[in-house]
Amino acid sequence: MAHTFEMYRDKAGEYRVRFKYNSEIMFSTEGYSSKASAQNAIDSIKTNGPDADIVDNT
Repeated sequence: MAHTFEMYRDKAGEYRVRFKYNSEIMFSTEGYSSKASAQNAIDSIKTNGPDADIVDNT
């Protein structure tokens, strides 16, 4: 699968999520204190991402 969400713990012990495409990190989230909060971020991205507006600030 080319697209993946990767949940991991950073050096501070917080949970973070990376979104990867073909092993390239496309974005990562802020740190969360619980694994459940990190999972909620993934669920929110999956639900709300397809309809998100594009803002071009160039």
